[in-house]
Amino acid sequence: MENALLVGLSRQMALTHELDIVANNIANIDTTGYKADNALFSQYLMPQASDGQFTGKDRGVSFVTDRGSWIDFSPGAIQRTGNPLDVAIDGSAYLVVQTPQGVRYTRNGALLTNATGQLVTDQGYPVLGDNGPITFQPGDHNVIISPSGIITVRNGSDPSDAPRGRLRLAAFAQQNQLQKEGGSMFSAPAGVNPIAPPQGTRVVQGAIEKSNVNAVAEISRMIQITQSYTDIANVLQQQGDQRKNALTQLSQTPASGSA
Repeated sequence: MENALLVGLSRQMALTHELDIVANNIANIDTTGYKADNALFSQYLMPQASDGQFTGKDRGVSFVTDRGSWIDFSPGAIQRTGNPLDVAIDGSAYLVVQTPQGVRYTRNGALLTNATGQLVTDQGYPVLGDNGPITFQPGDHNVIISPSGIITVRNGSDPSDAPRGRLRLAAFAQQNQLQKEGGSMFSAPAGVNPIAPPQGTRVVQGAIEKSNVNAVAEISRMIQITQSYTDIANVLQQQGDQRKNALTQLSQTPASGSA
């Protein structure tokens, strides 16, 4: 009975973690460039039951171990916005941005300019080009971003194209080791270095990459998790009632026989 309670509790703890992950995915359905998280569990087999009196297959007790989570890096749908500063990346690459914590990587291409003319993310972080931050000048208009990330503009009445830099794109051979920071920002741990984007990677101007969260699937998962949690709670309640009844019966003093 003790083992049943402990196994049920371990599963409830795992379900709680999974529910938190699903809830966070649902909350980020509309976050540009967001990558969904998924729970990762494994079985932990105890070498023997708690009282050590069982033999054979009854001796092992299987618990649920919460091992963490993993990131689904599959691309989200590309949505046209018409904003000339918005970019989506068609391929497995990232925009490189400068943050107070250092260089970070993102698929969130909802870009704009700040008060000094720098190209920044919607969080205000400068977007880096091959030679540092990309800065527009007063009077720049008709912004064109090529599939290779080259940015050109028209300035004032000058009919010629003026370059403003090229977006720095980074890819990773060990993408699954990137660490998520916030909604759509990633950092590369020590030893995980960016490489050149694979051939065929292109920048799509006037578009953004939407979250890759499948709303219907996540809501279904939430319902299943909630139902599983409730079912286990009912089993644990039954086990607790059985334990209580057993202790009550054992504590009762047997009635003395009549003379």
